[in-house]
Formats: sequence, C-alpha cells, structure tokens
Amino acid sequence: MTQHRATPQTTALRQRLAELRGPAVAPHPLDARALAALAANPGCKRRALLDGAGVDKAVLATALGSPAAFGQSQFAFMRGNAFEAKVKADGGTELMRLLYERLGGGSEAPREVLVPDLTAAGPEGRAARTALALREATGAGGWALLDHPMLVLEVAGSPAYLEPDAVVVHPDGRWTVVEIKSFPMIDSSADAAKVGAAARQSAVYVLALERIAAVTQGAEVGHRVLLVCPKDFSNLPTASVVDVRKQRAVTRRQLTRLTRIEEIAAALPEGITFDPECSPQQLTAAVESVTAAYAPECLAACELAFHCRAKARSFGAVQALGRSVRGELGGLTTVSDVLAAAAGKEGDPADPTVAALRRAAALRAEVLERATGPAAPEDGTVCR
Repeated sequence: MTQHRATPQTTALRQRLAELRGPAVAPHPLDARALAALAANPGCKRRALLDGAGVDKAVLATALGSPAAFGQSQFAFMRGNAFEAKVKADGGTELMRLLYERLGGGSEAPREVLVPDLTAAGPEGRAARTALALREATGAGGWALLDHPMLVLEVAGSPAYLEPDAVVVHPDGRWTVVEIKSFPMIDSSADAAKVGAAARQSAVYVLALERIAAVTQGAEVGHRVLLVCPKDFSNLPTASVVDVRKQRAVTRRQLTRLTRIEEIAAALPEGITFDPECSPQQLTAAVESVTAAYAPECLAACELAFHCRAKARSFGAVQALGRSVRGELGGLTTVSDVLAAAAGKEGDPADPTVAALRRAAALRAEVLERATGPAAPEDGTVCR
C-alpha cells in the first residue's frame, strides 16, 4: 500500500487537535455513521471540530449534564444481527441472489462466489488485507463477496476505519456496496428518513472504496448500492437499489471542509479545551465558543443534541423549530423577533416575511373573534 508521509502542516494540525481533545485523551474513532451525520448537517462547525479532533461527544455531553440516550436498543441490535446472519447464510447465497436480480442483469444467481478470508491483526492489518482481496478478486474476473471488509478514509489528517456490511466484486470489475438494515420494506417502500441515512452511510463507503479502486487496474466503484431489508412484516429479506451519487458529492464536500478544521480551531480563544476532566463551566464555555447549527433532526444523529437544543431554546432561536421554519423566517432569528414583527412592533413592513407574519396574525385575531361565543351560565346549564 502507498505510504503517506505526514507534512509539517498535518503534524501541526494533529498537535492542535490533541490539545483540544486533552493531552491524556485518546482520539475517539470516526465511523461511517458519524461521517454520514456530518454530511447531513454541513453547517455545524461545532460537530465538525469535535469529530475532527476525535472528541467523544457522548462523554462530553455527560460532563455537560445533558446525556443523550443515543444509539440502538439491545433488542434492535440483536434483531439486526440475526437478520444480517440470515441474509449472509450459506456463503451469502440469498444475498447474491438479491444482488443478481437487482444489478446482475438476469434471474439466475451466480453459482461460484469467492468469499475471501479477511482476518488480520488490528484495523490497519484488516484494511490492508481487504485492499489485497479486492485487487485479487478484480484480477480473477469472477464474483466475490467480502463479508465485513475494513476500509480506511483519511479525515482531518487521521485515518478513519470503516466496516460496511459487505462489498461484492462483479466479473466486470465493478464493486457494489451492500447495506443490510433491520427496518422493514413494506410494498417495496421503506421509511424515507431511514433510507436517506443508509444512503449517506453507504456514500462514505463508496468514497473509501474509490481510493482503492484508483490504484486497482480494471476496478470501478458502483454508485448504486444494494439496500437489503426485511420484506413487509416478515423476516424474509428483500432488496432495493439506491443511487448515492448525490450523497457521495455532499459527503465529499463535507470531508474536504473537515480537513480544513484548522481554520475553525484557529478562531478559538486561547486555552480552550474539551478535556472531560475540566469543570462543567469550563466545558460549557469551550463548547459555546464554537457555533452550532442545531435542528430537531440532530436528536437522532448527535450526542450533543440535547445540550444544543437546550441552548437554542434558552435563546429563543427559531432553528429549534426546524430547518424549514428557520428558512422561511429569513432574518428573524429569535421567537421574540417573530412575535414582535407579527404584532407590528418591529420589522420592515416592506419585508415579505414581516408582511406575511402580520397578515397571519390579523387572520388569527379575526378567527378568534368570530369563534368567541356568549359566556356559559354560572349554574352550569347548557344554553339551547
């Protein structure tokens, strides 16, 4: 594998991020879910810096007094593992059948599928073994199924090790990412939000595979991934093809932005650190020194979401009501600004947003006035 030498700029960045993390704190590894969440909220400098520095946001949230019940339940985790085992049983026979039906161009699944052994010592060894297996399978010109390969993607000057559910090598040299999820696909359709999250996660794997494909003759990473889910309300697997070109482009831009987090770090006050050994007051000041872009969607994707939501609510920020509301209100950034504009106390009447708010307030007052009826009798009798 090609060895990358650390440049002075990269070394300085790593040192700066280590200072932010805490001198005795090991970096928290990034995974595909975290990178996908970054792509879903590219405007959040806070998350970009914390993830780039390897800060454990769950530990930080607990130290701030806003722990988040984040991640899958034990039941969901076990159910997902059981479903994945079912899909990959018998050397991946069912998985290859589904893939061939959706992407193979025929109805008969391949009979001979190579399943290489990817065991090695440590994530670095597994990543090297995966890259070798991909090159060998591509050169062999047959079907190959890589079960839980280990991929590596450089993020902010540090390697992030990623483990997709599976990667299939086609006889023509195409590589397809397979993502296995336990949420149901009912009448060939699944929850849009969950499919979107799976697509963003798969796009991260595609980017990591492209680095290997670039140095592998005849290899090409497919932009369509295979999403495998339970069919309807059963435990039988079904599959759908998801095009991740858009998610791949967004994720690439976000990762490029993340590699320049030294600009965010350079703007911080002197002495800022996210070391969990610091007092809650120090950690609060450190977190608030980096701007966030909170939205209700963060509650399902970020360990700091409860802290950011509490702060957004305390300031009366309209972003706590959702991105769509925030976008429609233009320059009105707080709830008090919105109410003042609607009441005619503040705001430019020529502003379309202010005009719409005042019109809505007038209509609301008119409806309430019409709905007001005679007061009920004090003895509780009903008027007829």
